[in-house]
Amino acid sequence: MILVSAVVAGLLVLAVVAAVYLLNRPQPKTAPPAETAAPAATATPTPSETPEPPAVDLNILLLGSDSRGNAREQEAQAVAGTPADQRSDAIMLVHVPADRKRIYGISIMRDLWVDIPGYGPSKINAGLGLGGIPLTVQTVESLLGAHIDHTVMMDFEGFSGLTDALGGVDVDVKLPFTSTLPGGHTFPAGVNRLDGAAALDFVRERYAFPDGDYQRVRDQQAFLRAVLVKALAAGMLSSPGTVRNLAASLLPFMSVDQGFSADALGHLGSSLRGLHPEDAVFFTLPTAGTGTSPDGQSIVLPDNAAIASIAAALAGGTLADYVAANGLESGN
Repeated sequence: MILVSAVVAGLLVLAVVAAVYLLNRPQPKTAPPAETAAPAATATPTPSETPEPPAVDLNILLLGSDSRGNAREQEAQAVAGTPADQRSDAIMLVHVPADRKRIYGISIMRDLWVDIPGYGPSKINAGLGLGGIPLTVQTVESLLGAHIDHTVMMDFEGFSGLTDALGGVDVDVKLPFTSTLPGGHTFPAGVNRLDGAAALDFVRERYAFPDGDYQRVRDQQAFLRAVLVKALAAGMLSSPGTVRNLAASLLPFMSVDQGFSADALGHLGSSLRGLHPEDAVFFTLPTAGTGTSPDGQSIVLPDNAAIASIAAALAGGTLADYVAANGLESGN
């Protein structure tokens, strides 16, 4: 789940960029009406613009690939269902309720042992390599019983570029550590200002922790909150120059499905304009510990009962109630 923070933040930034585009794009000029000697006997009503359809629940699948190629090239392979040497290193379902008052990000452990349609039991992150984005979508839909409306994919360079475009991000480090990755960044307890390279190490690290991937996901969620605080700060996204820089840093390394047009992103950005960092809730899909697969792989076991409850909450529009009942407002 290396890229989960950047993918979510990138999605929000893209939505805002698209909203700015929609608000500022040139409007078609219309010729003035021809003069008439007298008004017509029956006035013809002026046609009005087609209103936007009522907002509905939206589910967006966010993927970060551990292949270091350009995201657009990765997506072309993944959409075709024949990607080369790819696994999704970040998987998150973002649920946006119809009222747009909150957003929910459900992180899915990359080693979660699930049934991949047509292939049988496997780690969930293998789906991208086995059948591209379509198979990954099918797998998550089967797991959570939720229709996926859109997909977003991002690579490593986009993650680092987003952080630097924001001028760095201040993260409150709860569990200090020294990265085992090349470069060996040290992260003391307390607030750390992270640039792109340090941020990438911060959210990638797992070997420095006794519980490995679990602490890595907690760090990713802490980083994501810090990104949202910075990106949603007063004036940050209202500055045309900042918006241009963010877009330039993201667009080459981020791709969305064809249905997620500039108009669709813009409408989403507009509908989320009142969102504050505290309105975003992030938690990890419940698991039942770790184990070993029949072929000897280290895997994460699903908590099937809890997952069924989340699936029911998604289907019934009661995810907020599930989160409150299980004390997940600040994550798990």
